Amino acid sequence: MNGEERREKIAHILKEKQGKVRGSELARQMHVSRQIIVGDMALLKARGLPVVSTPRGYYLTEQGGKGYRKTLVCCHDRRHTAEELEMIISAGGMVHNVSVEHEVYGTLTAGLEIRNRGDIQAFIERMKTKNAPLLSSMSGGIHSHLVETKEKEDMDRVEESLRKAGFLYEDRQVNL
Repeated sequence: MNGEERREKIAHILKEKQGKVRGSELARQMHVSRQIIVGDMALLKARGLPVVSTPRGYYLTEQGGKGYRKTLVCCHDRRHTAEELEMIISAGGMVHNVSVEHEVYGTLTAGLEIRNRGDIQAFIERMKTKNAPLLSSMSGGIHSHLVETKEKEDMDRVEESLRKAGFLYEDRQVNL
């Protein structure tokens, strides 16, 4: 199977699968390395396939979602990461990504795709086991999340929860 055939097969698997597909699983099925899969995903994204990459696998996002999306700027230290994510999820939100502003590189964004408490636990556990710093450690705790809710009222609840906790960055004292 050549590269083009492999990418067509990967696209078909992603379209048929409910949930995430691990890169290592795709590599095994295609009899190639994990790095080849990473390259294939980059090519599929460049061709317009709405591939989302997360630490727990790949999936296709729905085009033209029906949700309400907003970028929320937050500020907190590492201790409050799980609490912040829990507030967003509990109010009906989904966290697509995290972004920080870097003085040399500009905006740095990492996909999160956190939809539920299990995703939060997996993210926190992965950060601990890898001893990885948060992106926000480069920006004094200031970061933004692209958050999606089904209704505007849910987004209002997300913002109010973060505001009450002191996590929403609004040119005032935040919870550090």
